Amino acid sequence: MSSIGIVGGGLLGMQLAAKLTRQGHQVTILEAAPRSGGLAAPAQIGPYTWDRFYHVVLQSDAYLRELLHELGLTPKLQWRPTGTGFYVDGRLLSLSSTIDFLTFPALGLWDKARLAATILYASRVKDWARLETILAGDWLRRWSGRRAWERLWLPLLRAKLGENALVASAAFIWAIIARMYGARRTGMKRETFGYVDGGYATILRRLDEHLAGLGVKCEYGVRVGEVRNVNGRAIVTTTAGAREFDNVILTIPCTRIAETCPQLTDAERSRLRAVRYQGIVCATLLLEQPLADYYITNIADPAVPFTAVIEMTALVDRARFDGNALVYLPKYLTQQESFWQKTDAEIEEAFLRGLEGMYPRFRREQVKVFQVSRVREMLAVTTLDYSATLLPPTTTSVERLFIINSAQIAAGTLNVNETLGLANRKACEIEPLLFSTRAETPARVGAA
Repeated sequence: MSSIGIVGGGLLGMQLAAKLTRQGHQVTILEAAPRSGGLAAPAQIGPYTWDRFYHVVLQSDAYLRELLHELGLTPKLQWRPTGTGFYVDGRLLSLSSTIDFLTFPALGLWDKARLAATILYASRVKDWARLETILAGDWLRRWSGRRAWERLWLPLLRAKLGENALVASAAFIWAIIARMYGARRTGMKRETFGYVDGGYATILRRLDEHLAGLGVKCEYGVRVGEVRNVNGRAIVTTTAGAREFDNVILTIPCTRIAETCPQLTDAERSRLRAVRYQGIVCATLLLEQPLADYYITNIADPAVPFTAVIEMTALVDRARFDGNALVYLPKYLTQQESFWQKTDAEIEEAFLRGLEGMYPRFRREQVKVFQVSRVREMLAVTTLDYSATLLPPTTTSVERLFIINSAQIAAGTLNVNETLGLANRKACEIEPLLFSTRAETPARVGAA
């Protein structure tokens, strides 16, 4: 048995803690935020508590559904068919059914046939690694054609990645297609999404209790400044003082690992710093009335200042919010964009003007709450040859120091299910490498 310090108390760190504790280790989570959850943490939205960022459960989310079952939350899991909108050429269109797709005016019949073939093919690809050698744009143009690329794929990729859309590999778009295809069902092939009653506040409360029952120690409001190996022990310097462990696992973003671990080699730190992260600025609105009937409206119009409209109450019963509508307006950003410098007031003005342009019946007087959340390093973009050149190895040159973070999700896109799957795999992978004495340093393992 060894003592393990996990830096980062998001769902990745929490799931790792549960798995490693069951293996017989003593685990302590060190988290800078005042509570657990990371990107899944809840927020206060007026008088209501719900997710800070938007989340859904898919039928294909096996790891997440397993966790919900383990926590006794399956009875609280609600399923509902949802609709999809598409805003293009100043028009709000439905893409919720096969008929909607066939009559979609932005593409011709041949374009639609090639687009459908692209999605079907991507959903059946198993050897995803070879897609890392192809740019997403080249792959999509080849399969879907120039018009579908220019009218559909490029606006959607830019909405998600900004200028990183031009350097992302085909593995990135494959991961998105493969996951969302799993939400489709028989008949009209409508999407079916799920949520837990109470949102992630319910899940995290139960998970906190579960970890406490296992004996995991969770320390919040503790910011880690540095991690070093001193005389064969892992020493973590924090705002609450120095802590000593047999092993330390870092689940934080790569750039922060490079800053936190001065004993890493120059090559290791260069590789970590080279990972491209996408950030998000997300507005959360509480409205008196819904905007439309769609859970998600994808936007292919560069004049709109946000990149999608997520109407959570198209999925969640509005009665939970006393009849009000809960809406998220995300804008995904590269690290260099000037939008990061905008104030909340400037973002509110721009986003409300965007809503007025999209929805003629929308009035600012309907807005009861408008609040903004920002995360600079949300998603690691899988660029060309990502696994071979940038994906962080689990073990490092520093004895007793391990890396397990979301940048190691190469065969998927960042979501809760992929995060839990990563935690499960890595807990098994590193278990033979954990030790409590000054034994010989174990052989390094890869990150895949």
